[in-house]
Amino acid sequence: MELISGVKVRKLRLIPDERGWLMELLRSDWEEFEKFGQAYVTTCYPGVIKAWHYHKLQTDHFTGVSGLAKVVLYDNRKKSPTKGKVNEFYLGTLNPILVKIPNGVYHGFTAVGTELAMIVNFPTRTYNYEKPDEYRLPYDDPSIPYKWGVKMG
Repeated sequence: MELISGVKVRKLRLIPDERGWLMELLRSDWEEFEKFGQAYVTTCYPGVIKAWHYHKLQTDHFTGVSGLAKVVLYDNRKKSPTKGKVNEFYLGTLNPILVKIPNGVYHGFTAVGTELAMIVNFPTRTYNYEKPDEYRLPYDDPSIPYKWGVKMG
């Protein structure tokens, strides 16, 4: 899959031992890292779609830590070489990856299967309660060429 311009994906390494396991989610010496704003957890129940939104200022760094999430990106940036491109990622316990989502790229996610999907995000800016850096469209907005749902076959 051709990645949207500015999107980066890193396979994360799960390190197990007899006590459990450890997995680094984001390090300041990785190429994906820009700066630290805050860290938070977001969840999605099965059958729910949390989409679409983008940020003008912040970059997001998503990683799945429980369940499985389908994360979809859409590039609507006017001057982007990948304008109009869609990327789809599955992240969570079955596929431990970090996805860097640049500002200006619409994104959303849904739980896959019957479990709650949990994502940890490390955005590059703190949330501004008075003036949020979030610009939204409905999950089924016809301007985004993507249909949520299970692809049968």
